Amino acid sequence: MNLKVCVCLPFFCYPDSVVNPKKMICNSIGNVISSIVFGHRFEYNNPMFQLIQKAVDDYFSVLSSPIGAMFNMFPRIVWCFPGKHHRMFATINQAKDYMRAQAELRLKNLDTSDPQDLLEAFLIKMLEEKDDPNTEFCYDNMVMTAWNLFSAGTETTSSTLRQSFLMMMKYPSIQGKVQKEIDDVIGSRVPTVDDRVKMPYTDAVLHEVQRFMDLAPTSVPHKVIRDTEFHNYLIPEGTMVLPLLSSVLCDPELFKNPDEFDPENFLDENGRFKKNDGFLAFGLGKRACLGEALARMELFLFFTSLLQCFTFSGTQPPEEININPECASFGRMPRSYDCYIKVRTVE
Repeated sequence: MNLKVCVCLPFFCYPDSVVNPKKMICNSIGNVISSIVFGHRFEYNNPMFQLIQKAVDDYFSVLSSPIGAMFNMFPRIVWCFPGKHHRMFATINQAKDYMRAQAELRLKNLDTSDPQDLLEAFLIKMLEEKDDPNTEFCYDNMVMTAWNLFSAGTETTSSTLRQSFLMMMKYPSIQGKVQKEIDDVIGSRVPTVDDRVKMPYTDAVLHEVQRFMDLAPTSVPHKVIRDTEFHNYLIPEGTMVLPLLSSVLCDPELFKNPDEFDPENFLDENGRFKKNDGFLAFGLGKRACLGEALARMELFLFFTSLLQCFTFSGTQPPEEININPECASFGRMPRSYDCYIKVRTVE
């Protein structure tokens, strides 16, 4: 029941009013990560929670700006110039200081037989390997691991959810089909992860949102471990390569009408969910997204919980809604939008 309350209650504050859902969705997703890292949720007005959320927001804001692109290429040079990147790093360092302080507090009463969160589990490994000079378990890595969970696990999932509701506003008939499947399979009870296998259309819609959105056009850098020939090109050993995932997500040989939003890309002729080898939204291979399982679970539970209770509609006609994500240097973020969120009445 806790997840249901966490997802839905903030939206009741704005019945039938115009609202931008970004902050509410980001806060909800941020608290999922908080429960993993700290073992508890925050009130949304908690100063430290707001600080961490601001650090994540500033991080992606800078990464998606021209100065962020320049900093990635020439960090030492750009560091010498004033700009919002300095404010971003200051906020991130404050968030990291809080994470380290929380770990030090836990160390005083640590039960090594029963870790309650990520920080405690990491501390236990630090104690176990304290005499190993080559151990990776140290305070700096613990803080970076916790920060990476927030930075990689909050904005990506919340952006995908915001895009998914924008798509529902653009295509109200698809939203209606998803809600019908929710009513038929889940009814009024709380959605669970196990429901996903019984809901092929909803699963297909979520996959198509991720494919169409193309949140991270490139995968993480890879290094070629041996001389490799690819499409008649020789890539020498040691070359750094950046796989372009977009080239697969929009491949017309893998997806019919790849430039259009179509959940049928993930459904067979009988309406059952169909896997597509071109779906590489989380990357591929050993360096695919480590949080894929968590992200899939969050997307399904938040998406179904909200559409079970609410209907999303735009402030303009569907045909005028722009669903193309805003292009950025780091990723493709969803456009900011206002919408109506109306409580559903199911007969």
